[in-house]
Amino acid sequence: MTTYYTSDQHFGHLNIIRFCGRPFPDVLTMNTRLVQLWNETVTDDDTVWVLGDVALGALGESLACIGRLAGRKILVPGNHDRCWEGERALRKGEPEARERRRSAAREQYLAAGFAEIHDRPEPVVLGGQRAALSHFPFEGDSHGADRFVEYRPVDDGGWVVHGHVHDTWRQRARQLNVGVDAWGGRPVPAETLAGLLADGPRDLEPLGWS
Repeated sequence: MTTYYTSDQHFGHLNIIRFCGRPFPDVLTMNTRLVQLWNETVTDDDTVWVLGDVALGALGESLACIGRLAGRKILVPGNHDRCWEGERALRKGEPEARERRRSAAREQYLAAGFAEIHDRPEPVVLGGQRAALSHFPFEGDSHGADRFVEYRPVDDGGWVVHGHVHDTWRQRARQLNVGVDAWGGRPVPAETLAGLLADGPRDLEPLGWS
């Protein structure tokens, strides 16, 4: 049994192909290839932490991809996930109505195949070192100025395993980006991340797509 980490699949999102230079002609081809790469890597005995931004577009269609993915899947929502706690602040309407929509979306993500949803950064130990699992890094963004600062983990001298920045970096100092655009489309095993932590802070460029 292996634990994996990944993020930013953006199932169903056409514009991400152009934005990140993904090598796909259309959404259907992208979705199919992401599922294939996942299932070539992960078995049903494994656990996968998905650190946000898993599905966009027509949610019913894009979330259908989750049921095709092997392993036990745990979600730490990102800013594009409709079950993200910050979603309430981004949508119009009365607070109670916004919370009802988020709660309904949460049930939809669970029904699609997620075993758990963790709203806040999750502490873990990798290779004997402390890290936080979060959609967001301590600092840095793929759109210029840092967004959603109030939802980012506090830099307490440990590490953060995150997504959000797509192909901006694979590692920056103590920030490890597990987004598919930095790892050839595949989830990253805990052993690989532990090795990067052991090597210490440094900068690493993204890997090419498989």
